[in-house]
Amino acid sequence: MKNGVSKTGNSQLDQEIQQWLQYDKNPETVSAVEKLLEDGAVETLKKCFSSRMEFGTAGLRAAMGPGTAFMNDLTIIQTTQGFCRYLEESFDNLKERGVVIGYDARAHPDSGGSSKKFARLAAAVFIGRGVPVHLFSDITPTPFVPFTVAYLGLCAGIMITASHNPKQDNGYKVYWENSAQIVPPHDKGISNAIEENLEPWPESWNTEVDLKNPLLNDPYEEIHIQYFKAIQKHCLHRELNKNSKVKMVHTSVHGVGHTFVQSAFKAFDLHPPYAVAEQKDPDPEFPTVKYPNPEEGEGVLTLSFSLAETEGATVVLANDPDADRLLVAEKQESGEWRLFSGNELGALLGWWIFYCWKEQNPDAGAVKNVYMLASTVSSKILRAIAIKEGFHFEETLTGFKWMGNRARDLLDEDKTVLFAFEEAIGYMCSPAVLDKDGVSAAAIAGEMVCYLAAKCKTLSHQLTTIYEEYGYHLSKNSYFICHDQDVIRSLFERLRNYSDDKNTYPTKCGDFSITAVRDLTTGYDSNQPDDKAILPASSSSQMITFTFSNGGVATMRTSGTEPKIKYYTELCAAPGISDLENLRKELDQLVDAIIENFFEPQKNKLQPKPE
Repeated sequence: MKNGVSKTGNSQLDQEIQQWLQYDKNPETVSAVEKLLEDGAVETLKKCFSSRMEFGTAGLRAAMGPGTAFMNDLTIIQTTQGFCRYLEESFDNLKERGVVIGYDARAHPDSGGSSKKFARLAAAVFIGRGVPVHLFSDITPTPFVPFTVAYLGLCAGIMITASHNPKQDNGYKVYWENSAQIVPPHDKGISNAIEENLEPWPESWNTEVDLKNPLLNDPYEEIHIQYFKAIQKHCLHRELNKNSKVKMVHTSVHGVGHTFVQSAFKAFDLHPPYAVAEQKDPDPEFPTVKYPNPEEGEGVLTLSFSLAETEGATVVLANDPDADRLLVAEKQESGEWRLFSGNELGALLGWWIFYCWKEQNPDAGAVKNVYMLASTVSSKILRAIAIKEGFHFEETLTGFKWMGNRARDLLDEDKTVLFAFEEAIGYMCSPAVLDKDGVSAAAIAGEMVCYLAAKCKTLSHQLTTIYEEYGYHLSKNSYFICHDQDVIRSLFERLRNYSDDKNTYPTKCGDFSITAVRDLTTGYDSNQPDDKAILPASSSSQMITFTFSNGGVATMRTSGTEPKIKYYTELCAAPGISDLENLRKELDQLVDAIIENFFEPQKNKLQPKPE
């Protein structure tokens, strides 16, 4: 069958399948494709071969399985060949500097794919071209890859992970020489190079030979030492940490985080957190959770809460499977557990990091050199703190690729970048890693908890103090699941043509008046004199922000890695306004109006967020 002629009734599909069977050397995926041909499973074959994964600024992310639309040995080789070619064109000294490759613990027995195997195949591609590769010998958190790029002065980094996606998924995340994720035009350049290098090079499948190649290095031990040495600089209350009686629980949700968070607590002289035994070891099946994503809430933390009750712990820390995100929960006086949203923890960490910086920098003038960043869909609480305290706040497009690159630019200008965050529980607490980092964030959050406990305060008390001083910022975020791109386009185009007049955005949403619209798909911003948005626009993704006369802000956008339409809302009050009940009621009414007026026409084609 491999050298025969497939018959699907679609010549283009037949051609794609034949090329695949010619190139692929993985017996599991070859056998799977041949079985589909024998069974005449044309629709399934179309799903596997009618499209190629699109390489974007988030790299690649898709389910593991056979075909050009999925993550597998061959698509990893093809992607890496394109990336290698692009790097060869971009750097004269690629063969001197090299690249780093890390991986998580994901595996997919049905297709013979795993993050470790994908990482080895990627290493084989580079080594076959004479490029030095620093390949971690064991699983690592995603933040270790950008740290290694910076520490060793490499040209690029690759992390094989699907982060918090379902178990069948995997991904290919890319960092540039500045140790930040890639941004345009690199994504298009890499994508074009992939298309031009689809046929596997002679050495690209040669993993066993290349693992003994002198061009291959294992940075695991050195980076493990240097990373924790770097984040130790942010430990300012060592004696207090040693003596604290606070008990904490940590879960890695079957991912890579356990060992590294334990090491981070040790680096800060914090008492080690109790580890959730059922979830501390990596397991690609994620057997105890429906979704391995702490953002999904209490269902992911059931075992953590149980352990906390047994041990008398009052704080739970949770990483996602690649340990680049952090969720924190705290037991309240009522006995209930409070899960802090990404925005709330962003407020706490931002306050804490600035408070610590002020302790070390009593010179009032130094604050003018300080910056904090947040993505445009995140809370504006850092802006409020910055206005009062005198430092700079900047907003970027959604995603740490934008914050990381902006942070790099500011650092190169000798500015001090203290903190960056996004509402999706992502925090950059140290410029040693220009990406979200759940390991350093866990240790820094742990020290903050101990410090507050010594002052007889909880995280909840401190968050209230922050809001009372800088103004309440209440947010409510959620999403709808939608797999149909036509439905998504229709929904957003309706917002751009809301009235009978074409190209007219809504001026009201129920009883709420809209005072400004920013559309980062088209580049329109009614707040600017020329109606042109300051932030970069991208026609390949949907994103519209509405500002309301009551101080509310709402953004609707599509996810770059999941089939979701997300919405983010925030109601900002001036300092001194503390009528929380009415503020929450008004925010609820605003969200209800948005769902009723902006989502309702397509509601029957959208699936709400699972409870």
